[in-house]
Amino acid sequence: MIGDASLEPIWLSIAVIAVGVLVWGGWRQFRADRTKAILMWICAVVILGNLLILRV
Repeated sequence: MIGDASLEPIWLSIAVIAVGVLVWGGWRQFRADRTKAILMWICAVVILGNLLILRV
């Protein structure tokens, strides 16, 4: 993935936490500002896509 292979679980954990925070924040933000919420969800999907590409 990035540099040392022993760091891969750490990067994966950080990415999963980031996706979770973006989805949760988008859900909380949805009523106040839908545009911001949708952008947060798009960012989460992009991170997941990058993880899938890097894992293959």
